[in-house]
Amino acid sequence: DPTRLAIPKAYVCLRADAAVDDIAAARSIFAYAHDRLSAHLRVRIIEFVPELPKTISGKIRRVELRARESERVASGDDARQHLDRDYR
Repeated sequence: DPTRLAIPKAYVCLRADAAVDDIAAARSIFAYAHDRLSAHLRVRIIEFVPELPKTISGKIRRVELRARESERVASGDDARQHLDRDYR
């Protein structure tokens, strides 16, 4: 982001048996965060992914997530991105 330099983003994996779609889940997450968190703590972007990259010990590979985000920004692909401002 040219103004803020970085925007908080969450990668979310929905369970296979979840009865909601991405839009309903994003709306619910943003509403929950808006009601319970201060403005500076809120996530601004949610991306739903089938699975998160993990190390052998089970930790999330944040380096890989950052690389994916860099590739996404370079290609201009906004698919699967849910922005906070779209759900107010």
